[in-house]
Amino acid sequence: MGPYRLGWAAVARLPVWPARALFFLVAEVVRRQRGAGVRQLHANLAQVTGAPPDSAEVRRLARLGVHSYLRYWRELFQLSRVRPPVIFERLDRLPVSGRGAILALPHSGNWDLAGAALAELGHPITTVGQRLRPEALYQRFVAARAAVGIEVLPVDEPRRTVPALGRRLAEGGVVCLLADRDVTGAGLPVRLLGRATTMPAGPARLALSTGAALIPVSLWYSGRDLRVHLHEEIAAPPAAGRRAQATAMTQALADVFTDAIRRHPQDWHVLQPVWPPAVLHPGGDQPEHGERAGERRQPEHPVPDP
Repeated sequence: MGPYRLGWAAVARLPVWPARALFFLVAEVVRRQRGAGVRQLHANLAQVTGAPPDSAEVRRLARLGVHSYLRYWRELFQLSRVRPPVIFERLDRLPVSGRGAILALPHSGNWDLAGAALAELGHPITTVGQRLRPEALYQRFVAARAAVGIEVLPVDEPRRTVPALGRRLAEGGVVCLLADRDVTGAGLPVRLLGRATTMPAGPARLALSTGAALIPVSLWYSGRDLRVHLHEEIAAPPAAGRRAQATAMTQALADVFTDAIRRHPQDWHVLQPVWPPAVLHPGGDQPEHGERAGERRQPEHPVPDP
């Protein structure tokens, strides 16, 4: 058994309170070290709040954000035996007539916990996942999610994954896609939290090609609970052409995400660039992430980041 699986297994067996104490300490260490990810979190939260990255408000939210992020990992490692309460709001917005649903959500709260709770209510879900290295770690993630009713399809195998998503939706299934960060450079232009960027095209294009309902979802922690709100379906507008329709639907997603993130910024777990660096730092240093202003990664696959 490799070190990753050993660590995962050890945390999974910890009682709740020791695990909370351990991850609290880890979060404090991560926060105080101010590595590249934490500095990027400050930059992202500055965009959310409109305050400077080193302001007291951003520092406060970043501290809470690091702890929320480590809480996600603790809950994931213990998902097979410990389930914090999940409270769904407007679950009635899921289609009931055999029509498929695409739940599009930002990297907020704990999407794995929400997926497990949804599966427990009789709605097993399908999602996509980036292939991690080493392969054993990726397979551990796939197995852990499968054990709680979450099917993970590989994001780097689009010829297999895209048709499989279509079949799940045709069967009336639920597909969950994280949709606030474009990792491929092939996304659609939007304004997110007041700034121009791109977001994955997959949710909107999949809805248009299958007729499934596109439903934005927001997640946040409320004390010990995870709250999950299903927003109104985003319908295809009467636009000329599929690309125009997909762009309008993706902008509608961005608008919902903007409101949700501003309401609960401390639970938005994005430690990577979301906007072009020149937008985040119009007069200051650029974040250290290996991209120059205006550069985007080359497209790798047509489905969104999990």
